[in-house]
Amino acid sequence: MGNVFKNLISLITYRREKEIQNFYIPEENENSDNNYSYDSFNIKNDFKIPTDIDSNIKFIEQEFHYPVNRDIIVRKIKISGKYDAFIAYLNGAVDNNIVNNFILRPLLNYRITAGEDRSPKKEEVDFILNNVVEINYMKTVDKPKDVIYQIIVGNTVVYIDGCCYYGIYGTKGFEKREVNTPQTEGSVKGSYEAFTENLSTNVALIRKLIRNKDLITEKLRVGDSNNNECAIMYIEGIVNPAIVQEIKRRISSVKTDFISGTGMLGEYISDNTWSLIPTVLSTERTDRTCYYIMEGRVALISNGTPYVLIVPITFFTLFHTSEDYILKWQYSFLLRVVRIFGILVSLLLPGMYVALINYHQEMIPSSLLISIARSREEVPFPTIVEVIFMEISFELIREAGVRIPGILGNTIGIVGALIIGQAAVQASIISPILIIVISFTVLGNYSIPDFSLTYATRIIRLSFILFGYVLGFLGVCLGIVASITIMCNLRSFGVPFFSNFPPKTRKSRDTVLNYPIWKQEFRPDELNTMDPRKQPKNPRGWINQDASVKKRNKNI
Repeated sequence: MGNVFKNLISLITYRREKEIQNFYIPEENENSDNNYSYDSFNIKNDFKIPTDIDSNIKFIEQEFHYPVNRDIIVRKIKISGKYDAFIAYLNGAVDNNIVNNFILRPLLNYRITAGEDRSPKKEEVDFILNNVVEINYMKTVDKPKDVIYQIIVGNTVVYIDGCCYYGIYGTKGFEKREVNTPQTEGSVKGSYEAFTENLSTNVALIRKLIRNKDLITEKLRVGDSNNNECAIMYIEGIVNPAIVQEIKRRISSVKTDFISGTGMLGEYISDNTWSLIPTVLSTERTDRTCYYIMEGRVALISNGTPYVLIVPITFFTLFHTSEDYILKWQYSFLLRVVRIFGILVSLLLPGMYVALINYHQEMIPSSLLISIARSREEVPFPTIVEVIFMEISFELIREAGVRIPGILGNTIGIVGALIIGQAAVQASIISPILIIVISFTVLGNYSIPDFSLTYATRIIRLSFILFGYVLGFLGVCLGIVASITIMCNLRSFGVPFFSNFPPKTRKSRDTVLNYPIWKQEFRPDELNTMDPRKQPKNPRGWINQDASVKKRNKNI
């Protein structure tokens, strides 16, 4: 009761208003006194590593903004009671057990025996860096930029007083996800291993399947601020060297602050980023990646995303899956036909429906036309409005199903479509025949194996709907011609997007449709590989052996 009385009194009494300090973001050159300032070493120019320990400690601390940034750890030690030294690393980026047991412990326990000759200092320091620390990965760097980068990526640096270089030791200990099953590229008989967000893990997964001494891994840096690491993998002696050089040229020329993974990197290095059709292949499957590498393509891997980019590609590469080479060729032949039919249905069916209803009723059988007319008697909207309404509804349901976590997302995707479709038909907002058309369209879209191509199909489908509404079948045909013309002008790292079609010098047996795998003797012609043949003309040697045995038995 007392608190209520005090509140009432406060409403009628005068109180001095409190001064509230409002916050605003200052301009770049405003209020510069509040900014942190460091007398940082200019490592962009010809700055060299100092030869005394105090200057090197100051260099490390200033570059990592110590003491504001508490993640940088600099530990001074004395080796054998003779040499002042220090180790530096980022807390959380290294494996502490490796640092403690295989760097600090050996250095602190190292002793020079009494009878040992005093060798020159440089030779003794080299001996300590190369033989005392018990870690397999070791190298020396003498450039400040390289020292900073090695600390950033999770390695530990060791400096001994008087040297003009650092010892670098591999101690990366970033948290990483375990190898899991593919999330978007399911398979019945294929591998159940998918890539993770860790670069080293992904490289190891590929090397586990391709045990070849000619498998090359080249690592590059991208991103001026985050210094992300990416790797390109290819088979030396198979891949065309011009493709490798072009990929390295494009990656090294990218100038931006932040690149989180292959998704962003693909945007920077693609031939035509304005194209809706992807010109690079993104996959999370290890077996699929290995197959493409052995074909003569290049795999681009990056930290931060569990997807690998494959370049160069053609249009029909987007329809291939890992199961095409695991199942019998007749089964994969059927599956490819279904996928091609699926993308045609997804692209053309709504536009052709709009064109038929608005312009070409005479092409519809009479009984079907009467059925369609009866179903649309009470629908107050024109066909184009119905189609666009259902397209938007299905897009919203699909997006909601993806964004809502767990089992509830799948429930929303299935139940939501049924409820909305049934309610819209009962309310006479749309006709039942349109539900069937849109359902077939969505199923055709889901049959496309490449995730990026499904987005492109959904956007292009809207243009076909508009073309069909404006010009009927003529508009649909004009849209098909325009789409093919645009794709014929696309290139993927110098390879024409429709290079599977004539003119070409060698017939490929694994493009639109496929032959038995033992008949696929050559690598894709458009890649111009150094070794065009991947197997002899008759790789099934047991057939020749059986023939020779039968001939010998016949002679006997």
